[in-house]
Amino acid sequence: MKFLRRMFPSKYENIVTHKDFWDWFMAHQKKLWKTIHNGEKIEEVFFDTMMSKLNQIKDGVYFHTGMYDSQTAELILTADTNIKNIVFVEDLIKSAPDINNWRFTALKPEVDVSKFQIKIENHTFTTENLFFYATQDDNYPDEIDLTIVYDKFSEAEKNIIINGVYIYLNNLLGELSSATMIDHLQIKGNDQENEELIPIAKLKDYLVWRESEFEQKYQHKRYSAQKDSWGSFEAALSNGKPYFAIANTTVLEWNHKASHPWVLKIEIRYEGKDNNGLPNPEDMHAMNAFEEELNDVLIDTEGYLNIGRETADNLREIFFACREFRDSSRITHEMITKYSDQLNIEYHIYKDKYWQTFDRFKYS
Repeated sequence: MKFLRRMFPSKYENIVTHKDFWDWFMAHQKKLWKTIHNGEKIEEVFFDTMMSKLNQIKDGVYFHTGMYDSQTAELILTADTNIKNIVFVEDLIKSAPDINNWRFTALKPEVDVSKFQIKIENHTFTTENLFFYATQDDNYPDEIDLTIVYDKFSEAEKNIIINGVYIYLNNLLGELSSATMIDHLQIKGNDQENEELIPIAKLKDYLVWRESEFEQKYQHKRYSAQKDSWGSFEAALSNGKPYFAIANTTVLEWNHKASHPWVLKIEIRYEGKDNNGLPNPEDMHAMNAFEEELNDVLIDTEGYLNIGRETADNLREIFFACREFRDSSRITHEMITKYSDQLNIEYHIYKDKYWQTFDRFKYS
């Protein structure tokens, strides 16, 4: 029978679409529920199998599971705070069917701070020993720059403490807020003599207020690059290989950069060892076609600004500044998939409200 199964695999073996995944889940949901409810063979029956199926849909999607109540099992899908994968977690959960005795959740939810604490080795993180304060910088007024104060902070155990605080914040704020609302974060001991310390329980309210102020300030800001000027730059790297870049020098002087706070960085790796680190004509043609097609769907007046690109040492990097991260990630992933047989492409999305990433183009 095992031989026959290998010859004629289950129709649920290959997972391509969201429907494929949920069809597989529905076919096995009773067994999965029983495994979680009884706490037996969870690693073998649930974790290994679930991870395998999720990886077929999209790498970088993870999960937590447990009993939500005595009769309801919960499956929480998480991007592990990786911005570019948040939308894929949300999309997969939105497509979930209604299944009795199951609850499906996109991203780790926030937890009632009065009911939890985080323990790591000799440290316990609670509402009693964590505080915060915000630092304002007139040059970057919209950035949320926070310092978390932990009363038992020590340099000797810095890494343990940082890990514990981040886990605590992820639970306190929920995955989405902890990943998207804070621009800069540092952790210190309780020696901030001139700062008014605010209880950590008030952090979510503070962030919601700052986010609301930010949205009101920038929600209607749009930009058209139709008449902009582009500059080209040439240089040599420290290893002597040539460096080429082009950038929209007009938009870099725009006064409303923070309205497009998300940087989309696309990396295209190519084999340039026979061309002094530069792409061959075939790769150059494919890269230019990819960028042109991406420009056709990431439109400036809709919130996606092509800032520029760099080419050197077997790598081309393309930069966009975006109003949001969900559609920009979804569209970029679709385009990368389309060109996967021609180009080796990866991408990252991160917050940079004042476009400090692009300072390199100002002084090139």
